[in-house]
Amino acid sequence: MKYSGWPEPGELVVGKIDEIEDFGVFVDLSEYEGKRGLIHVSEVASGWIKNIRDHVNEGQTVVCKVLDVDESAQQIDLSLKDVNDHQHSEKIQEWKNEQKADNWMELAFGEDVDDDKYAHVANAMLAEFGGLYGGFEQAAIHGPEALESTDLTDEEIEQIVDTARENVSVPYVTVTGYVDLESPSESGVDDIKEALQAAEGNGDIPEEVELDVTYVGAPEYRIRVRAPNYKTAESQLEESAARAESAIESVGGTGSFHRERQTEDE
Repeated sequence: MKYSGWPEPGELVVGKIDEIEDFGVFVDLSEYEGKRGLIHVSEVASGWIKNIRDHVNEGQTVVCKVLDVDESAQQIDLSLKDVNDHQHSEKIQEWKNEQKADNWMELAFGEDVDDDKYAHVANAMLAEFGGLYGGFEQAAIHGPEALESTDLTDEEIEQIVDTARENVSVPYVTVTGYVDLESPSESGVDDIKEALQAAEGNGDIPEEVELDVTYVGAPEYRIRVRAPNYKTAESQLEESAARAESAIESVGGTGSFHRERQTEDE
């Protein structure tokens, strides 16, 4: 995806060097449609430059700082020397992430998605998350609720979430569910305690998974699972609820699992 419009002064941009002259370097901006910038020779590197080609090559991908934008003259002044190694690495990673997200848009909506549809979804993601990648990442972590505040349709949200969960690698995901536990026996309190211990896995939970069960309001208990990926998190959540249900039912009680909270007050 390329942005329409112009970059802002102070912004870091990614571009490809397409022409080198003695007075400076022309850069095709990879993130902006039809935009080209100039790095004056004095902004290529610190110190005196004998041969500009000792510092840059045609076809080289660079990260530059925008110094000035003159829309009327169709001119963008750039600096290469003002970008340090850390800024370069971060910007390149951000750019690569957005390229990935651009491919995910095609997976979500089809390779032949029309421009209006693409723009509608992309603008909604940009407004809420600052980029396509951030939107897909949040959709992978939090599911449909991450996109509820956008103006995307339910169908569009579902397509994004499904694609995100299949393709986005995130540091962790958190899922939540609820289980109702009741026991009519005199030892009902102890029965529920044992069911909750079963829900927590009795210490037999994978190391990469965090699972906790908390009281919400009788007879409802919250199960929260934090795991490296959505599939693992969902599996651990369902297994936790099943253990609790099995434990309470084995002593004559009842248990039921649901995804949404039902009690009003904690």
